[in-house]
This record gives sequence, C-alpha cells and structure tokens, in this order.
Amino acid sequence: MPKSGSSSVRGRREPSLARRLLVLQALVVAVVVLTSAVVAWADARQAVREEAAARTTAVVEALRTSPLVLDAVRGPDPTAVLQPYVERLRTGAGIAFITVMAPDRTRYTHPDPGQIGRPFVGTIAPALAGRTFTETYTGTLGPSVRTTGPVLDEGGDVVALVSAGITVDRIGHDLTAALPGVVGTALAALAVGAAGSWALSRRVRRQTHDLSAREIGRALEYHEAVLHAVREGLLLVDAERRVQLANDEARRLLALDEDPTGRRVEELELPAELTELLVGQAQAVDEVHVTGTRVLVVNQAATRPGGRRAGTVVTLRDHTDLQALTGELDSVRAFAESLRAQAHEAANRLHTTVSLVELGRSSEAVEFATAQLESAQRLTDRVVAAVEEPVLAALLLGKAAAAHERGVQLEIDPVTAVGATGLPAGDLVTIVGNLVDNGVDAALGGDPPREVQVAVWTEGRRLEIRVEDTGPGIPEEHVPHVFQRGWTTKDSGAAPAGLGRGLGLALVTQTVRRLGGTLAVRPGPGALFEVSLPLRAPAGVTR
Repeated sequence: MPKSGSSSVRGRREPSLARRLLVLQALVVAVVVLTSAVVAWADARQAVREEAAARTTAVVEALRTSPLVLDAVRGPDPTAVLQPYVERLRTGAGIAFITVMAPDRTRYTHPDPGQIGRPFVGTIAPALAGRTFTETYTGTLGPSVRTTGPVLDEGGDVVALVSAGITVDRIGHDLTAALPGVVGTALAALAVGAAGSWALSRRVRRQTHDLSAREIGRALEYHEAVLHAVREGLLLVDAERRVQLANDEARRLLALDEDPTGRRVEELELPAELTELLVGQAQAVDEVHVTGTRVLVVNQAATRPGGRRAGTVVTLRDHTDLQALTGELDSVRAFAESLRAQAHEAANRLHTTVSLVELGRSSEAVEFATAQLESAQRLTDRVVAAVEEPVLAALLLGKAAAAHERGVQLEIDPVTAVGATGLPAGDLVTIVGNLVDNGVDAALGGDPPREVQVAVWTEGRRLEIRVEDTGPGIPEEHVPHVFQRGWTTKDSGAAPAGLGRGLGLALVTQTVRRLGGTLAVRPGPGALFEVSLPLRAPAGVTR
C-alpha cells in the first residue's frame, strides 16, 4: 500500500499555469484589499480625531471671546452664571465636557458638579501664555482629545481658561459607525478582484490548454528544437499576410538574410509567382516554384485554430538536387530512347540489306549499307571532334537521334567547338537539354522542313550556346514571360499539376543565373535562344 501511494504521488500532475495564476492573483488581491482597508481605517481614525479637535476648538474659541464668559469670571459667583449656560452648549455640541476655570486651575464648570471647585487636570501652560492648543490627555473622564484656550480682558491679560474635550470612547463610537463603510468597500473590492482573477484564469486556461508552467516550457523547448532541426522549410503567415514564423531552413531556402517575422510577404522580394501564391493564401499541393538559385516544392494550407481562419502554413522542400537528378535521368532516358531508335533503324536497314542480297543485288546492298554507315558515322565524328565534354557530346548525339525519330532534323552548326569548360556537367545538361527539347517541340508546330540548329563554342573566357528552331516562334509580347515558371505554348493537360509544363525554361534561367551567365531570346518566326556563360577553366578551343 505505501508503495502504491508513493507511486500515485509521483504520478500526480502538477497544478496548471492558470490555476497557479489564479491563486497568486487571489493572494495579491487579498493583500491589496487588506492593506487598503487598514489604510482606510487609519485615515478614518485620523479624520475622526481631526474632526473632534475642530469641534472642541470651535467651542473654545466661541466661549473665550464671549462677553458673557468675561463678565461672569469677573463677577462674585462665576459658577452660578456659567454652569447652566455651558451645559446647554455642551449638550448641543455633543462633546464630553466644557470646563471654565481660573488661571490657578480652579474649575467654575464641569459636567460632574462634584468636580466644580477642584483643580483642572491637564496642561494649561500654553493657554496661560495666551495660545489656544489641542492635546490628548487622560483626565477625570478618561482619555480625551481636548482644546484649551485663554480668556483675555481688555488689556490682554489672562483672566480665565476654557477647555473643551471629546473622550476617546466617543471617538471610538464614531469610528465604529464608519467601520461598515470601510468593510463594505473592502469586501466589494475583494469580490471584484476575485471575479476578475477568475475570468483571467479562464482565459489563460483556454489559451494554455490547462497546461502547467513546466509543460508549457517543455513544449516551447520541443517547439524550438523541431523548428531548428527539421530539414523542411516552414512559414506561418497570418491573415494580414505577415510572416509570424520562419524556421532556419525556410530562411536558407528563400535566401533571407534577416528574420522575416512581422514583415509582409510582399516585402520579402521573392519571385513573383511564389509571392502571388503566398499572398493569395490558396491551397497548394506540391507546386514547383523556381527561385534565383533553387527549385522548391511548395505546399500551402489554411490554419483554422478554434474553427476560425487565421492564415496559412507553408512548407518548402528543396527540389534542386532532385531536379538535377531528374534532368540527368531524362538525359539517360533520352540516350536510351535514341539507342532504341537507332537499334530500330539499324534493324530496318539490316532487313533492307538482307533483302537486297537475297534478291541478288549485292552491289546495291553494299552501296546502301555503306551510305547509311557513313551518314551516322559522319555526325558522330563531327560531334566527338568538336565537343571534348563527353556528357555534352553524348547529349547532342542522343538528342539528334530522338529528334530524327520525331521527324525533326537536329543540325550541329559547324562553328561548334568546345574544349574543357570547368562547368558542372549537370548544369550543361539542364541548359542545352531543355533548350533543345523546347526547340524540337517548337519545330513540330511549324511547317516542313522541321529543323533545330545547335551551336556551342567558346569565345574568349565565355561559353556561348545558341539554339534556333523553325517553329512558329514566340510573339514579341510574350518575350518578357518566356522564362517564368508555368509559361508554355504546349498543351499541359497531360502534365501533373504543379510539376508539368512551363518548368524547363525556368530551370534554364535559374541555372544560367547561378553560373553568372546571361540568357536572351529572339521573337519569331523561328525562336532563337542565346546563352553566354563564364568559363571556370582555360578554354580548349576558341572560335
């Protein structure tokens, strides 16, 4: 049993942050209200004492300047004249005592007649000096707040003294009367503070999901760890199109030098297509976007905390390396297709040659086979002799075979002469392969003869690439949009959304910019694309 109990204690969940705040706020409110009540009580006590001093001073001032009092103290029997008068005044003023006395303290009046003729108990020295003063003193009626002042004759001499006082017990009764107001105010303040604390606690509980401070801290630590460790870019954009969160990978993929938190999407200087997507906040699934140096796969979905739309969550995946591999795969596939086409063509030629031999036309068979062999070998020899870059040479031969099978003649311009370029082979495949594919597709849309002419040469310290086709060309008004992602003149129905047409030229643009080159296009009829790239190694051949 003890073991089970201790286990239960260890597994008990600590109080939530909202509950801790409620307790803390309740304590703070209670302390503030209690302190305020004590201060209010002290203020009330001081006010009652000041009010008592003011009342007694007013009575003393009225009596000491009264001609009746001055005449009575000069007469043969001051008590007979003053006692009834003073008692009526005392009762009406609601004070404890009024004493008129001789300068030697002998009382002329007193609420207790038995005290008349006896010496006054209290301080009189300031009054004998001609000054009215107030003090708290314990006399025959107990502790009291009393005011004492002189009665002066025409010459300014002190002929009598007047003292009026209110007992402390009476002051206590007045304080007791003020107590319900103080207590009521304190209770009202306590109730308002408690209600406010409870309302705030409920709000905190909803916003923190009733988690404890330790759980919130742990969640924040995990949150930060995930944001910095995940290899996928993450953006949170609110309903006002302001970035609320961007992890390290997102900043790297978007080439953001500073933390974009709080900035509007339009201020990030992203590509127009990507900016339009983020601003529109429409749902996106695996959309490919090309930035200055990267190919990104973008997903975007709306966030709905509590059922309300609060912006979007955007994830970014780096597709650059995969796109390069895809380009190389496309090149290999093109090579394979060209080999298949060549094998098919070779089979047809072989059958033709065999048939000629069987028909007894050996000379025609030899002539036919020799002519076909020379034609194929001539193209191979020219490309291999002019292009030292093996990947580029293989690409041109493969593209030539694939174009021939599609009914397009791929011509290698005689100016073609390329030595070692020092440029990445994958980048050359991306640039030349996409431009040739684009040219072949364009030539198929034109009138015969359908041709694509390719020229690659080095001039000075630059590699020049020119691809020209006999297609319908590019309308002049479309030239500014040719290299944007999604622009195409082809049917995109067969392509998956976000990954289909309109990406090749955008990739060419991105690669050329990354290599520090330039790209130009001439409008139709017959489009002409020209690329100029700086070499990274001494050129082998110059034009």
